[in-house]
Amino acid sequence: MQVRNILRRGLAAATMIMIGLGASAQDRFITVASTTSTEQSGLFAHLLPAFEKATGIKVRVVALGTGQALGLARRGDADVVFVHDKAAEEKFIAESYGVKRQEVMYNDFILVGPKADPAKALGRDILEGLRRVEAAKAPFVSRGDKSGTHAAELRYWKLAGVDLDARKGPWYRDTGSGMGPALNTAASMNAYILADRGTWLNFKNRGEMGIVVEGDKALFNQYGVILVNPARHTHVKQADGQKFIDWVVSKDGQQAIADYKIGGEQLFFPNAAK
Repeated sequence: MQVRNILRRGLAAATMIMIGLGASAQDRFITVASTTSTEQSGLFAHLLPAFEKATGIKVRVVALGTGQALGLARRGDADVVFVHDKAAEEKFIAESYGVKRQEVMYNDFILVGPKADPAKALGRDILEGLRRVEAAKAPFVSRGDKSGTHAAELRYWKLAGVDLDARKGPWYRDTGSGMGPALNTAASMNAYILADRGTWLNFKNRGEMGIVVEGDKALFNQYGVILVNPARHTHVKQADGQKFIDWVVSKDGQQAIADYKIGGEQLFFPNAAK
């Protein structure tokens, strides 16, 4: 009887160990702090199943503006950041919150607005387009969320010679929201907005909106990926986070990015090996 009890207890212990190992395998994941554009464009829904199939690692995405994504990583609440504001990314590295920045892909920003174009902003010059929007006091929606897109918008206004602090008025609407919700606001107001092309191509509620300015070299939009520094936060999943980075800049990851299209149009262009 005693031997039987020992065997029973041993079997129960082995079962619990196996359950624990199974749970550990199932729970293998990393957290990626990224931008709303990578998620709302549908890119991650396309990429992540391929990465999981290749590695067995799940990815939990926290989609925020770039500034908020980097803030999350600074607090140690992410393993990897995948964002698009090079100056902010380099500052993140310089402050030793990140290990190394690697370029992954690019697309471009576009100025979207009413097809009737009341500001007469249509063209290929983003600075002139914004000057005309401001001069006409045509409704303009800003993300206002410290995202990479918001940072680019503020940079373009400054380069256009428009002092928003002095000239802001009812025509300029700060939303503090992601790209998709901001586009919805612009569509409802029939307003102009700076958007990334990927989210615009995946956006369904266009109404009377269309692309007003595109093709300006200044609208280039580069994305980078960074491992959060495990020396800052020892709980960072360094090995699995690096596997994600290595995969997304690999031949397979880059091809997966290139393969993502909507209506036959490519949303992002891989350039890790440029």
